[in-house]
Amino acid sequence: MSEKRQPDPKAQTFSHKVHDILYRVGELLLKKNEQYGDSVNNPIRLFSKLDSQAGVRVRIDDKLSRLARGNDSIESDMDIVDDLIGYLIMLKMIMEE
Repeated sequence: MSEKRQPDPKAQTFSHKVHDILYRVGELLLKKNEQYGDSVNNPIRLFSKLDSQAGVRVRIDDKLSRLARGNDSIESDMDIVDDLIGYLIMLKMIMEE
C-alpha cells in the first residue's frame, strides 16, 4: 500500500504559490466579512464618520504600524501580512467602484 505524500512546497511553481496565497486570503476576507457584517462597505458609523476608503486606509496604517514594531503578542507577522493583503484588495475594490 502506498503512502499518500504531501506535495513539497519547494516543488510548487510560482503560479501555484500565487494562487494558493490568493485563495487563502480570499477565504479570510469572506470569513471576516461575514463575521463583521460588511463593516468596510457598510459601516455602522457609531463613532467614526470616515468614508469606506479612508477607513480602510486607517486599518492599513494600523497593520503597518504593528508590523514595523514587530510585536507578535497580538497577532503574528504572517497574520498581519494576510490582513494587509486583504485590506489592499478591499481598497482596490473601493477605488474601482
